[in-house]
Amino acid sequence: MALKATIFKATLNIADMDRHYYGDHQLTLARHPSENDERMMIRLLAFLLNASENLEFTKGISTDDEPDLWQKSLSDEIELWIELGLPDESRLRKACSRARKVILYTYGGRGVPVWWEKHQSKLSRFNNLNIINLPPDATEELAKLAERNMSLQCTIQDGEISIGNESTLVAITPERLYPR
Repeated sequence: MALKATIFKATLNIADMDRHYYGDHQLTLARHPSENDERMMIRLLAFLLNASENLEFTKGISTDDEPDLWQKSLSDEIELWIELGLPDESRLRKACSRARKVILYTYGGRGVPVWWEKHQSKLSRFNNLNIINLPPDATEELAKLAERNMSLQCTIQDGEISIGNESTLVAITPERLYPR
C-alpha cells in the first residue's frame, strides 16, 4: 500500500522590506512521504522569500519536470523556477532554458561545498540562475516550527530573515553562492 502525503496548513504574515512586499497567505502544503520536516519548511521558506500572488507549489518531489515552486505568467510562461537541494547540473540547465529566472536554495551543510566545487564551472554560464545556501543550523531550527496547522510571521530586511510563531523565532542569514 502506498503512503499518502501529509497535509499541513500554514497562515503566513510576510513583511519583506527588501522587496517591499507585505502580505498574508493561507497555504496548504502536501508533505510527500519521503520528505522530512526540514525540507518541507525550506519549501515554505522559499515561498516566503519570493512571495507573490502567482507563486505556487508544484507536485515537486513526485514529478521530474517541475520545480518545487514556480510562478507562471498569464500566457503560461515560467517566470520563476525554484529548486531545493543539490540537483544535478542537467536539471538546472533545463530549468534555465525553460524559465526567465531560476533560484536554487541549497541546504545540507557539508555536502554543499563539495556539490558547488563540482558544478560551479558549468553553472556559472547561466545568467538567469541564482544559488543561495541556507545554513544547516538555521534549517534545523526552522524544521522545529513545523506543525499541521501553523501560523507564522516572517520579516525580511537587509537579507536577514526572521521567521517564527508565538513562542519561537528563527533567524536565518542565507549565503549567496552565485552570482557573488
